[in-house]
Amino acid sequence: MNFFKKVIQAIGSKQAAPDPEPGSTELSGKPTLSYVLHEFLDCSDIVHRSYPHLHIDLIYFEHQVDQDKLYRDVMNPILNVPQDEMRELLNQSPFTAATDMKQLILAILAGKTAIFHRQDVYLADVFGFQSRPVGESETETVITGPHDAFTEKASTNLALLRQRIKSSHLKVIKLSVGEITKTDVYVLYIKNIVNMHYVDEALARISNIEIDAIFDTNMLLQMIDDSPYSVFPQFLTSERPDVIGSKLIAGRIIGIVDGSPSAFSAPTSFFEFFSSSDDYYQRPLLGSASRLLRFLALLITIMFTALYVSVTTFHYEMIPENMLLTLTESRSRVPFPPLYEALFLETTIELLREAGARLPTKIGQTIGIVGGIVIGQAAVQAGLTSNILIIAVAASAIASFVTPAYVMSASIRLLRFGLIILAGIWGNFGLAIGISAIVIHMSGLTSLGSSYLTPVAPFQPKDWKDVFIIAPFKFLIERPTQSKSPNPVRNKMKK
Repeated sequence: MNFFKKVIQAIGSKQAAPDPEPGSTELSGKPTLSYVLHEFLDCSDIVHRSYPHLHIDLIYFEHQVDQDKLYRDVMNPILNVPQDEMRELLNQSPFTAATDMKQLILAILAGKTAIFHRQDVYLADVFGFQSRPVGESETETVITGPHDAFTEKASTNLALLRQRIKSSHLKVIKLSVGEITKTDVYVLYIKNIVNMHYVDEALARISNIEIDAIFDTNMLLQMIDDSPYSVFPQFLTSERPDVIGSKLIAGRIIGIVDGSPSAFSAPTSFFEFFSSSDDYYQRPLLGSASRLLRFLALLITIMFTALYVSVTTFHYEMIPENMLLTLTESRSRVPFPPLYEALFLETTIELLREAGARLPTKIGQTIGIVGGIVIGQAAVQAGLTSNILIIAVAASAIASFVTPAYVMSASIRLLRFGLIILAGIWGNFGLAIGISAIVIHMSGLTSLGSSYLTPVAPFQPKDWKDVFIIAPFKFLIERPTQSKSPNPVRNKMKK
């Protein structure tokens, strides 16, 4: 008797589950028109077209479809085919059958048209969302080299990369992030060049993200950083296809987020943020000079103002005699200590920078130039600051603009305030403590588990010819050590 009960229960468990009731949260089972209409209730931009004589219902979002493609590929064939040939038509291209409710809902949200015919459901891809054309990057301007830049449309960005790297070894893996937004994230790499450990690590981190919404690449990076509380960026971001293409060739992995005009590269070292793409598009000596100038600018923007505060507060013996009288005369009317004086000017510079970035372009340039001149001159005449400090602050501000990567430039500017405070409290000793703390912190940072200070730590001098300088291409034979590529040779010159 128990045996027959078990058989009956087993048969019952294999029966198909009923269709979900309207309003339920379970997106499984066979797609039904009533459920889809209920799911998109109160969505004024949804379009429902019904043709009872053909037993056809169409559902799509009005602003996500190309009307010409809709009428050419869907409406005209359906309205002009005999009723007995309708099923045969829908089983042909460009129609695909939808058998899962979740698949159907996501397809409609992605811009496809759902076609209900009797008990069957089909999808037609007539997506036609308008996006801005390919233009020039405003944050990564170059003098020589390509001038095209990524857009907010991932398919366009992928096409720009495919145009540069015409290889079947360029692989693209698609993921979805965001419980509500369902944002498409693409991970790219070149097979047999990339170290698959980095690919697996990146895919695992992205897959483990649990968040409602992702709108930009930098939002995603905050979720997968090795050290999310560090001031330093651990992934290189760029809007330029040539930069991202070069990273792929170097054995890095690339991430593209749909809706964001920037892609990220990993693993990344600190020194990559001081490299510009047009370094490689000019003579090696000119490129090397430009790169060394950026590292000099790094020292200036971090230390110049802090060194002024330290010297004028504790270490007057470091000032040359010829300059000491000028400095003393300049500071004779200033009632504040150098620390407060420097913080006041640095804060003013940051306010002008932020105002210039937020205002329209023409007004922003006027605010930056006129505001800096007027405020600086008025501060000197009012005795709030000295002429020499204005020179130091202006030099630090100009040097911060030399860094090609904006995210790194912003990090350096923030560190400058900390060094100024330490220099105002303990002088050169505080400045040494601050710099040591920065170096120690950077030594512990990693990018996808790889050292952030490569090729300095670990010490890899053979990579220096493409980090601190740019050697001629015939000497750039191997890929960066940080990539740990199974195919390290990238440049085979014919003799």
